[in-house]
Amino acid sequence: ESTSHWKIKSINSTEQRVEGLCPLTPKEVGIFLKGLGYPEATVIYIAAGEIYGGDDRLLELKSRFPNLVFKETLAGEEELEGFTGHATKTAALDYIISVESDVFVPSHSGNMARAVEGHRRFLGHRRTITPDRKGLVKLFDKVERGQMKEGEKFSNLVKSMHQDRQGAPRRRKGPAQGIKGRARFRTEEAFYENPYPECICSSKEHREP
Repeated sequence: ESTSHWKIKSINSTEQRVEGLCPLTPKEVGIFLKGLGYPEATVIYIAAGEIYGGDDRLLELKSRFPNLVFKETLAGEEELEGFTGHATKTAALDYIISVESDVFVPSHSGNMARAVEGHRRFLGHRRTITPDRKGLVKLFDKVERGQMKEGEKFSNLVKSMHQDRQGAPRRRKGPAQGIKGRARFRTEEAFYENPYPECICSSKEHREP
């Protein structure tokens, strides 16, 4: 396929990060989860393929939460035999485990993360903590510059910031006002990310037993 017609985007990574448009790094995920109050013994399943930057990138997360598990550590070679070499099949495993987990915390807002969030909402608004990446970056940078330490104050700020970002029922956000055409749909929250209220009954008499 010819890609000569594709436009080359000029992306400023610093600006993207400040706006909360970059995924959290493993180190940032560790700081975030610790700030939320999760204990060191928490078991964390990494729903991902090959880690960008290699396994060394996970060391700082593992220093805070040593119980990291993957598909390969939970299942034997024979169990994974039919999945090896098939990216869509292994992604399906990650999806199922993410949907069924006690808590789901996406490090970025990709399509799979959004689909998992919507599925968990459909199954009863299971706890899904969506990081406020834009707000967190400011805290992370303060810690990095020595202006703030990880501790009670930091933890209180993180918890306060995410009080209303834990998967509680809320109506799907419609398109922004004043925008027309296709651009209008880009501002609308994806249906598969939040199927409420269209596909979730609010009345008890209409719910299945």
